[in-house]
Amino acid sequence: MAIEIPSPPKVGMVSLGCPKALVDSERILTRLRADGYTMSPDYAGADVVLVNTCGFLDSAKEESLAAIGEAMAENGRVIVTGCMGNEAESIRAKFPQVLAVTGAHQYEAVVEAVHDAAPPELSPYVDLIPQAYDEAGVKLTPRHYGYLKISEGCNHACSFCIIPSLRGKLASRRIDAVLREAEKLVQAGTRELLVISQDTSAYGVDVRHEARNWKDREVRTHMTDLARELGQLKDAQGRAPWVRLHYVYPYPHVDAVIPLMAEGLLTPYLDIPFQHAAPSVLKAMKRPANEAKVLDRLRSWREICPDIAIRSSFVVGFPGETEADFEYLLDWLDEAQLDRVGAFRFEPVEGARANSLPDPVPEEVKEERYQRIMEKTAAISAARLQAKVGRVLPVIVDEVGEPDEDGDIGATGRSQADAPEIDGAVYLRDVSNGLQAGDIVDVLIEDADEHDLFGAVAKG
Repeated sequence: MAIEIPSPPKVGMVSLGCPKALVDSERILTRLRADGYTMSPDYAGADVVLVNTCGFLDSAKEESLAAIGEAMAENGRVIVTGCMGNEAESIRAKFPQVLAVTGAHQYEAVVEAVHDAAPPELSPYVDLIPQAYDEAGVKLTPRHYGYLKISEGCNHACSFCIIPSLRGKLASRRIDAVLREAEKLVQAGTRELLVISQDTSAYGVDVRHEARNWKDREVRTHMTDLARELGQLKDAQGRAPWVRLHYVYPYPHVDAVIPLMAEGLLTPYLDIPFQHAAPSVLKAMKRPANEAKVLDRLRSWREICPDIAIRSSFVVGFPGETEADFEYLLDWLDEAQLDRVGAFRFEPVEGARANSLPDPVPEEVKEERYQRIMEKTAAISAARLQAKVGRVLPVIVDEVGEPDEDGDIGATGRSQADAPEIDGAVYLRDVSNGLQAGDIVDVLIEDADEHDLFGAVAKG
């Protein structure tokens, strides 16, 4: 008589918020897969649905609550985790039937809740050697790029932010564990590593930059040591991955990574959350007010590495922001010539100290300033992209299209100045049918608009 192998329970996942939350989702699913679960692509096929929430802004909370409501309506067996997990009472008040609510990066609690809701059907015939947790696991990004989270939490006390209350103080991962994860990702086919945290520049401060053994040498738990080691990774074909740094605060030691970009060890790209430039607004935000020195450093970085791309985000309409403050920001942007910029209208967040600041900016003024900053930064972006026309740039391919009626194939990729999801794209024409996602090719740039580049693979 044949032995019937039980069907494993299926888990659905809705992941909201930032890349750090996406990494959390990947780790949770990796643990569950190791425990014998399979993943469901829809509500109908799932025995339980996980909703990884975002609670950074009120609008993000509304989106999270809507996602929970949809999961409850479509499936009914829902576990909530993530940043809104700290508001369990309000979630349960709206959705009393949720099975469990856990906080951000509480992996063990999430897995335990799933075990309770849908116990794994372990079988000695298929579960003799479960996958180890620290192996390259479930990825929610395409195979060719992946996020590498190096720490949790943040030591800053920005008046508009509640991240420390959601995720706690800075807690750095061991550098040997980070490098081991990165090496496995690269060996598994990852061509681009995106380093993320709440404050990448502060990596290791909490452990006093302790040294660990890696490849028979000591490496410090420090951003520059980490960057240097990541830049030396190679895959089975001897190819180095792109290494992109996100959430970098402009501490003095950031200067030390710019030569690594000039040497080709790091992708020439920095994501720096400036948030504003006017000293009075930065003071109210509880952020460093050294905008003039930052401009000098930007010039110095570009002298060392002319191709460096700087992206940032800014908040407009912060309480007390005057028209003069906003004009100061626009003038600063003219000087800074940032490659990529995102802007946000100030939005009160429950629990943030900025909510009690005097002189709130009217909504119509926020909107008007938002439109002006977007117009300004689009013009800067267009000029900087136009300067790339005629150059040959390396491009990582994200997607290859189907042949059109003439048999021509197009593709979408990104230059080194473009991070996935948040920046622009490079649109390729007439590519070969052998081109695949993850390939890095030299592209002759033929045209540009405000955000994207257009070109063709350069002839060998």
